[in-house]
Amino acid sequence: MQRSSDNGACDELDAIFARRAEPVAELLDDAEAVARTCHAMARRFHAGGKLVVFGNGGPSTDAQHVAVEFVHPVIVGKRALPAVSLTSDVATVTGVASGSGLDEIFAHQVHHLADPDDIALGISTDGRCANVRRGLEAARARGLLTVGLVGGDGGSIAAGGFDHVLIARATDPRVVKEVHVTMYHVLWELVHVFFDHPGTLEAEAVA
Repeated sequence: MQRSSDNGACDELDAIFARRAEPVAELLDDAEAVARTCHAMARRFHAGGKLVVFGNGGPSTDAQHVAVEFVHPVIVGKRALPAVSLTSDVATVTGVASGSGLDEIFAHQVHHLADPDDIALGISTDGRCANVRRGLEAARARGLLTVGLVGGDGGSIAAGGFDHVLIARATDPRVVKEVHVTMYHVLWELVHVFFDHPGTLEAEAVA
């Protein structure tokens, strides 16, 4: 009986890891897209732009995590880069939601706080968050570089015509979250790789 129970636990453990293997493998297959995203971000930072990050629920804390990683790198010797999370100011988020609706909480802030040289990074577990999409649309209208981190099939954000969209192809939101953490750590690291090789930041450089 014990052996059967142990085998069942091992099978379940194998299944848990298997659910994570394919999305990570697909991220590796998208290495060129990731590199091009990082190159575009590095060029914006190099030109004096900042990173503006936003997301709902769990991704709202991811937005804060991304911002602090860029502003206060945990790796000694890496340069700090300007970044702000639009989910951090509760008064502004709730005020805009009350006055203009939840769909506008990021678009409103982008319109009033972001500059054309900036980068907008929207994070959505399923790619269907209306306010994340609206934030990216407002960013595109202002001339920002638009980047989406989404899950599932990418949803309306992947179909929105934004500059770069990276997809964690999983339906389990826990797996999407884990792949997103890997994605934005890779974004951080590769942006700094480009800064370590400044010749790659010229317009004609190929990621």
